[in-house]
Amino acid sequence: MFASSCKQNSATGTVSDIDGNTYKTITIGTQVWMAENLRTTKYNDGTAIPLVTGNTAWSNLNSPGYCWADNDSESNKITYGALYNWYAVNTSKLCPKGWHVATDAEWTTLIAYLGGLKVAGGKLKSTTGWDSLTEDKASNSNGFTALPGDYREANGTFHDVGKHGFWWTSSESDQGENSAWMRRMNYCSSSVFANSYAKMDGMSVRCVRDK
Repeated sequence: MFASSCKQNSATGTVSDIDGNTYKTITIGTQVWMAENLRTTKYNDGTAIPLVTGNTAWSNLNSPGYCWADNDSESNKITYGALYNWYAVNTSKLCPKGWHVATDAEWTTLIAYLGGLKVAGGKLKSTTGWDSLTEDKASNSNGFTALPGDYREANGTFHDVGKHGFWWTSSESDQGENSAWMRRMNYCSSSVFANSYAKMDGMSVRCVRDK
């Protein structure tokens, strides 16, 4: 049943951000998603987002900031996009106009359409770019092309790019004022995991088109 529904996800297109980056887009069910992680360095009003590289500076942030995985834009910008803290997400200006950072509810809708948490990860993940990925753990059957940009902890520490993907939602968590909901996928599982993480953490972002 789910394989059949995925075949309906054939509408593709592009959208550009204010930096001039162009992203592939994909229709999945009733939603239109970016098929790449966001990599803008400016808000959609042209204001620069602070680039924060040092661990101490990152750990002291309670305001918007972004970085590149391992502070290596040459290797990681195009493939994995930027890592933003949740304060940047909460500005509502990260995505191109007419788009927004997906809410917790929108991620839930996407995952349900693809068959639920235990199998949706395999359908969302790219078949390349993941360390030690086995074929049965990734089909990218809908074109979402999830990639493992991993994340940056609140203390500034980077984790292993290539093994895990972390994506912010725009929804605050009910588990504390300093946390928000995110989605996680890893190289050795077909699942999508929903967790609450610290707003100071740096994660990838996917935008979805306004309705």
